[in-house]
Amino acid sequence: MAFLGISGMQYSGSMFSGARIVLAEDSNVFTSMIGKRLKELLDIDVEICRNFEDLQLCYDKSTDPITLAISNINLPGAENGEALEYLVDLSIPTIVFTGTFHEGMRDKLLAKDIVDYILKDNVFAVDLLAESICRFLTNQRHHVLIVDDSPTARALLSSRLKRYNFRVSVADSGAKALELLKANRDIGLMITDYNMPDIDGFELTRRIRAHIGSHELRIIGVSSSSNRLLSARFLKAGGNDFMLRPFIDEEFYCRVNQNLDTLLQIQSMHKQRAVA
Repeated sequence: MAFLGISGMQYSGSMFSGARIVLAEDSNVFTSMIGKRLKELLDIDVEICRNFEDLQLCYDKSTDPITLAISNINLPGAENGEALEYLVDLSIPTIVFTGTFHEGMRDKLLAKDIVDYILKDNVFAVDLLAESICRFLTNQRHHVLIVDDSPTARALLSSRLKRYNFRVSVADSGAKALELLKANRDIGLMITDYNMPDIDGFELTRRIRAHIGSHELRIIGVSSSSNRLLSARFLKAGGNDFMLRPFIDEEFYCRVNQNLDTLLQIQSMHKQRAVA
């Protein structure tokens, strides 16, 4: 069984065997829609918790770890967000599925390091949720390299990517990045700072492109500079994308996904041509 996501990426239900998904939601309509959709598309049986007590019992009754939780902000018995706090405190990756949303709410949600949030405000909400679940469960197949001489910047990017379930390696210099790329041919995405003391982001990209094409490795450049021409220079050097700090979380994750989707699509076309 295959699922063609809204982004155009195809997922197979066999990818998700063994995943334990918990849905904390009191609406009969949404529990039915989500449970049916995930079973139909991904062959996943969702554990439904309609109140805070159910959620606590769900966690306590089994020693099997919860792979991913989908949670409304408020549940019966937890009308002030205690259910989400409970999941976060247990370090359970969580996607928030909510009809209550404003800018202040967004900031509070992202501060809790949730995986994603999906709004119940359109007919595609359940499909968007299914795709977000798919991405989280399949992101482990992607190996991402972060290159930055700043420990703080490396830690921030690494934590963001690990929140989304990517495998992450880090390098504190261009030279170290070249070593890691040589030793780990499964790295499919590199996110590199521009301003580094040994090899700057432009030169690093040029050296990599002499041996590794965009069909094997996508490169995103980042910088805190206000120089708007950096993006053009980086793309001319062989980069695939460019972002200025500070990042907007949603944009960052979207850019990462788009580059990895493109990589998978290119690799799929290469395989099809090889078979033909």
